[in-house]
Amino acid sequence: MNNPAEPGVTTHSTTDPGSALRPLAIDVVSVQSQVVYGRVGNNVAVPALQAQGLTVATVPTVVFSNTPHYPSFHGGAIPADWFGGYLDDLFARHALTQVRAVLTGYMGSPQQAQLLATWIERLLKVRPALQVVIDPVLGDHDTGQYVSPDMADAYPRHLLPLADGLTPNGFELQQLTGSTASDIDGVVAAARRLLTGRTQWIVVTSAAPAAWPDNQMLVAVVTRHEHKILSHARIDASPKGTGDLFSATLTGQLLGGASLVDAASYACDQLIAALKLTRQAQSAELLLPAIAGLMSVQAG
Repeated sequence: MNNPAEPGVTTHSTTDPGSALRPLAIDVVSVQSQVVYGRVGNNVAVPALQAQGLTVATVPTVVFSNTPHYPSFHGGAIPADWFGGYLDDLFARHALTQVRAVLTGYMGSPQQAQLLATWIERLLKVRPALQVVIDPVLGDHDTGQYVSPDMADAYPRHLLPLADGLTPNGFELQQLTGSTASDIDGVVAAARRLLTGRTQWIVVTSAAPAAWPDNQMLVAVVTRHEHKILSHARIDASPKGTGDLFSATLTGQLLGGASLVDAASYACDQLIAALKLTRQAQSAELLLPAIAGLMSVQAG
């Protein structure tokens, strides 16, 4: 009887036990954080993408017990050799022959960003129509920067040049461009500074807080030649993971053929529905409408 491999030990076999079978066809590779408890990163992105009929491969950048705002917190970044191995083994399993998008969120280190960029470049050579959506997670207006300072340099150095689209919040846009972007004109101008090379669009959430109408929030959808400002209700609930839900929902809609504005509008609607459900349940963590609806059907 064969002994299972020890954790963390790479094993090699001369034969692939699944070589005579078809690989699982992956639609989206989601590269984000993972928590044991909570609804952030891949804990949000995967169900949001699956609810849109997409098959997802999840690559964790960090594994935490929960988000750091709780009194206790354990875990850390995935080691670089593990992280690179997770990505490389998707090629080795022939799982990427039909992949349509790569979605990234919270990164554990600049080295991970570099490894991921190299892997995306390799993937683009065989999947040139691949959609690369980068959520450059750095922080937020209410919390400030909550990643290491060198990540603000790692994103433009490694990942932003490979993106078809970006989904920063207003704070992250400021960090990436060095602009105050305090009003909508400033947000649009700053966003267009990032529209170079492959990058065709930017959707800025929580854009220009000083310009928000009463009980509303603004989202700026910006391309090289036009922009549209979306407004949605401001819900009295502030769970973590809202940006992860937004970018995953947006990505799924784009893969389904929606226009950028329609995809962003739908993502706003789903986010508001999630926040209302979370507030109604007085939940400490984000509740997702699609999951809640599925659970109701199963219970019935």
